[in-house]
Amino acid sequence: MCARPRQNTDLEILAAAFRAIARIGPARLTLADVAEEAGVTAASLVQRFGSKRDLLLAAAADVAGGHVYIFQGLRQKHRSPVAALVGLADCMAVMGTTADEVAHSLAFLQIDLTDPDFLGAARAQSLGMREGIRALIRDAIAAGEIRKCDSLRLARVMHATLNGSLLDWVIHRSDDMAGGIRRDLRAVLGPYRTKKRPSGYRPFQAHGHRPSR
Repeated sequence: MCARPRQNTDLEILAAAFRAIARIGPARLTLADVAEEAGVTAASLVQRFGSKRDLLLAAAADVAGGHVYIFQGLRQKHRSPVAALVGLADCMAVMGTTADEVAHSLAFLQIDLTDPDFLGAARAQSLGMREGIRALIRDAIAAGEIRKCDSLRLARVMHATLNGSLLDWVIHRSDDMAGGIRRDLRAVLGPYRTKKRPSGYRPFQAHGHRPSR
């Protein structure tokens, strides 16, 4: 007897949807494209999600909570809060590895901005990223890596820089994406840096950050 094929989870299918979006863009995307990327049938996608719009809404909702994993990963990788902030540049690879892929992923944002159902997810994702950045800024202040400042204001500027640098790279395509974003983030943080460096600082213990998922 042949073993039954493993059924993809919803998260695996949504990940496949993002890969398909990055490859061909949301406008041209079909359920058949996602099915091919996920290794399932289009009929199974209809049964599980309904329409293409419903699938994209599920993908947008998944993105809205993605910041949790981004900041978990940054905190696990970097002892220094400032290094974690600059490390956000490397996280932008989730948008794609080529300029065309990133452009297609950004095109998804156009839907978010013009459709009220998608806008809520986009706003939640943006607020989550901003609060994650702000938490790292507070950690950096506590560690003595940056001077005391308005953490919310600096977080807004850093978030805007992160998004703007990504778009700038797609337009000019003149440099390594992560490298260019890192330089921009360092430029924003530069005036706030101190000469002091943390010694054994552990942000999880100091501020009680816990994974929310």
